[in-house]
Amino acid sequence: MLSSAAAALSRSMLVFAGLALPALGALAQKGADNPAGIYSCVDASGRTLTSDRPIAACADREQRELSPSGGTRRIVEPTWTAEELAVREAKKREAQQAALRAQEERRRERALLVRYPNAEVHDRERKDALAQIDVVLQAARNRLVELAESRRQIDGEMEFYVKDPSKAPASLRRQVEDNDQAVAVQNRFIREQEDEKRRVNARFDEERVRLIKLWAQK
Repeated sequence: MLSSAAAALSRSMLVFAGLALPALGALAQKGADNPAGIYSCVDASGRTLTSDRPIAACADREQRELSPSGGTRRIVEPTWTAEELAVREAKKREAQQAALRAQEERRRERALLVRYPNAEVHDRERKDALAQIDVVLQAARNRLVELAESRRQIDGEMEFYVKDPSKAPASLRRQVEDNDQAVAVQNRFIREQEDEKRRVNARFDEERVRLIKLWAQK
């Protein structure tokens, strides 16, 4: 009876061994193919630390997991707090925006060089832009001359009412008001155009400073 039980137990152990040995062999092979790495980092004091597991003293900084051959297997990112993550993301966005601004600036510089390949072209366009404003200004000044002549005629009629202008006909008083308003409009327009000339000159001056450097680089 005991012999039968012992025999059954022996057969069970053999079956278990037959099942377990391949699994153990696979685990052993996996361990051989992917041995545990070594973690390395430089702590806040500048010391190089190593360990067979992630290093707590370097939780706030980058760690390298090294393979047995000494190569870097992977980079272990720091463990960030919510506040640190927010600051990191803000810096990342700022860097991205700065890169976009730099890219846009390079695009504008290329466009500027295409438009103004040399100083002669730049000077000619400045001259043309200012000439267009001068044409408009001259027209406004001519209109002021016309308004001054009209005012002399109106004033000649108003001489009859010098002592009491209120007795002048309503139509004549309206001519005086209309003339005053028209003169004010033209004077305001002339001031605006003169401001525009200053803006145009300032723009070309600013472009010229940038273009001198770009021309030299080209």
